[in-house]
Amino acid sequence: MAGINKVILVGHLGRDPEVMTFDNGTKKATFSMATTESYRDKDGNWQEQTEWHNIVLWRYLAEKNLIKGDQIYLEGRLRSRSYDDANGVKKYITEIQGDKVLKLSSSGITHAANQAASPSSNVVQSLESEMGGGDDLPF
Repeated sequence: MAGINKVILVGHLGRDPEVMTFDNGTKKATFSMATTESYRDKDGNWQEQTEWHNIVLWRYLAEKNLIKGDQIYLEGRLRSRSYDDANGVKKYITEIQGDKVLKLSSSGITHAANQAASPSSNVVQSLESEMGGGDDLPF
């Protein structure tokens, strides 16, 4: 039986994507994405915990018009790799390779043309209802 490697995130871009174009024309975009969970501690006070994720998008997904602060829905796969840094020290990194990206909202800094490209509020409402309602979302 085959295994399952599926990641679904809803969060905000922590920085503008860095887009690279290789000699063969293939594009790769990398950026960080924050997801924040809210929970009650033992005293009943609301706390927030933010996790940062390294995201990699390839080909047409790398061409998405995303900027820092945008809220996105992302589906992908968890990938781990290693590399040697400039000093020859082996480094390990875990990334999420995106397979599907939906822009849910703009950061407020985008131009009108970018805002027109955002999904309709029906898509956002559909995602919120699918995930159990939008009232408990921490953002």
